[in-house]
Amino acid sequence: MYPTRLDTHAYRTAEQLLRHNRGKLVHGGKIRPRWIDGGARFWYTVDSGEGRRFILVDPAKGTRVLAFDHERLAAALAAASGQEVDPAMLPFAAFEPTADGMAFHAFGERWTCALGDYTCARTESLPTRNVLEVVAPDGRHAVFRDGYDIRARSLADSKAWPLTDDGTHDRDYGANPDYFMYSTLLPKIGIPHLPPAVVWSPDSTRVLTHRSDQRGVRRTHLVQALPPDDGAPQLLTQRFAFPGDERLPLAEFVVLDIAAQKAVPALAEPVAMPMMSPITRQWAWWAKDSSAVYYLSSTRDTKVLSLQRLDPDSGEVRTVFSELGTTRVEPAQFFAQAPMVEVLSAGEEVLWYSQRDGWGHLYLYGAQDGELRAQVTSGPWAVRQILHVDEERRVVYFLASGLVEADPYRRTVCRVGLDGSGFAKVTHDDLDHVVTVPPDLAYFIDSASTNATEPVITVRGWDGRVLVELERADISGLLATGWSAPERFRVTAADGETDIYGMLYRPHGFDPAKRYPVLDHPYCFPNASRVSPSFDPGFYGYDAEVLAALGFVVIAVDGRGSPGRSKAFHDASYGRIADAVGLADHVAALRELGRTRPWMDLDRIGAFGTSAGGFATVRAMLDFPDVFKAGVAEGGMHDIRYAELGMAEAYNGPWDSAAYAAASNVDIAGRLTGKLLLVHGGLDDSVSPDQTLRLAERLIAADKDFELLVLPGADHVYVGYDHYVNRRRWDFLVRHLMGVEPPADYRLAPVPLDMDAVDEIFG
Repeated sequence: MYPTRLDTHAYRTAEQLLRHNRGKLVHGGKIRPRWIDGGARFWYTVDSGEGRRFILVDPAKGTRVLAFDHERLAAALAAASGQEVDPAMLPFAAFEPTADGMAFHAFGERWTCALGDYTCARTESLPTRNVLEVVAPDGRHAVFRDGYDIRARSLADSKAWPLTDDGTHDRDYGANPDYFMYSTLLPKIGIPHLPPAVVWSPDSTRVLTHRSDQRGVRRTHLVQALPPDDGAPQLLTQRFAFPGDERLPLAEFVVLDIAAQKAVPALAEPVAMPMMSPITRQWAWWAKDSSAVYYLSSTRDTKVLSLQRLDPDSGEVRTVFSELGTTRVEPAQFFAQAPMVEVLSAGEEVLWYSQRDGWGHLYLYGAQDGELRAQVTSGPWAVRQILHVDEERRVVYFLASGLVEADPYRRTVCRVGLDGSGFAKVTHDDLDHVVTVPPDLAYFIDSASTNATEPVITVRGWDGRVLVELERADISGLLATGWSAPERFRVTAADGETDIYGMLYRPHGFDPAKRYPVLDHPYCFPNASRVSPSFDPGFYGYDAEVLAALGFVVIAVDGRGSPGRSKAFHDASYGRIADAVGLADHVAALRELGRTRPWMDLDRIGAFGTSAGGFATVRAMLDFPDVFKAGVAEGGMHDIRYAELGMAEAYNGPWDSAAYAAASNVDIAGRLTGKLLLVHGGLDDSVSPDQTLRLAERLIAADKDFELLVLPGADHVYVGYDHYVNRRRWDFLVRHLMGVEPPADYRLAPVPLDMDAVDEIFG
């Protein structure tokens, strides 16, 4: 039995495991390479028992050394600056190699340090990078948005000039749709919006962008209850198309010549961009020799995917290849990943990804005649990512899943000839491989792990040979919290025949003689898998670990309809968003797991999730009230009829009132019997707060008891509100599933802004 109040230690441990803190408990689990000499060398930082260390790697020489003597540099910088300098935590996060040493910013100034005698000196500061500008490959020019237009700037003398001058509010240049401009998130850190959606030609003479046509797109509204100036509430209006709307945002491609100040529009129909720019989505790119632009276009029903070639001189557009399907035709396994399409042989061939044979494979086509030349890969497994095409040797290197019997989601590095011959594994273990490829393509960085095996990070040649070992993750800090490795499980889906996979997290201090409440942590939308196959638990996996620290058994499941396996497995969700990507499979998993694990108390099952996971949490309680007794649904997409058009129509099919009504939690709100906490950000511009408020209205009409937490100034990811939401979530689940009170007066520390994530947004 539990005491009447949960011990404070459980909350303190859970807080240690939150995403922003967990990294401090795992040393050497991840690296972020910073390339030197075009990728021939790189440096990275790692936290060790001696503090943060800067590591320099030369793959060709097979060396990994300290980039400099940290103690000597600290002493030299202290002497030159008059400031205290800790060699275990140097006052800079990055450096640049120079002819005789290095340069860096510290104490608000720029410094150089000669590494021969370790003398540091102040030097002239370089212009601060403007995050709203996109710089050319040669570093001579940058482009930026100016109102509704695009301007160029010389970085040598700051002279600027217009590249367009006819932009308007509804037809502006380089803009994403309103909600993907991060207009409610970025102002919190002093940035008004994203930089322009542009891609430079490799020769730095032109940029590809688009004119964003949002004429006639539906307007939706948010209310900023407490503006930064403490003034009266403000109405925030954005253009946001719903499923079935006639008008949606469109992108009209245009090539801008920097020197000639000439705009060449594409002589073709605009492409749909209901969610984000095709440039942001990496669906448009330049040929390596800057001779052409290639982009992907899709019909609104997503059943036809085409590769287009745009002549940047004339604007003429030619369809290179098209594929037609009965459901979605996608250029990759997952919605957010870059398309697996490569134009080869100076534009004469195309390497094309397709699921036409029931799996995800690569095909080689002629770019002039559109004829199939070879099915490059085949078999009951899926290509996950193209890593490198060696055109000289006619070999492609890629990641594949489905080749590890123990776990079909683990990724293996493979190679095969472009004619389909000579398939071989490059990595020969049963681990999951996360790969980073440098700009010069001479090698790859490989992080190998499983959910229960900490990462080993190496540099490998394309033959698989280890050139130099970089890190072996130290998880002693993680283990010290009481964390234990999660259990990867395989169970049978609700259809009685399909294998499905998931993760089980045991509670801290696990005792098989006890019985523990159980939490399901779903995501349940067909655009992404829920469970990561690597040691890194992934975006949602951190929260599963956290709740296990409080004393819950937590599971996560990839049910039928999720991506990452066969086309048929994924298509189980097409037109059936109401099923929440196999929510019945979650119930089947709980029951099968419980039969052999008596410590799982199946009379005390709850669920919690965010966004699509918020929808799935409520759906679980409405469709399976005998199973799920409590839930916390955050930012839930509870009525897909009023959600973002692009994702909805891609995965639930073209507008059909009955199919979309079936996926509404609002229409069946009266079924609720369990304990429910609804949470939503008042300035959520991607899943509007009205999604939760509509549900609340119906729950009130049905006289149902529930709790509602609206965070007036919060966006979809709760920046600035994370600590408060975490505590409220924990308190609710502890009370209603454990049957005890949370620790008295416990407060979590505010979550610092993740600058790495911001840096990723801005490239």
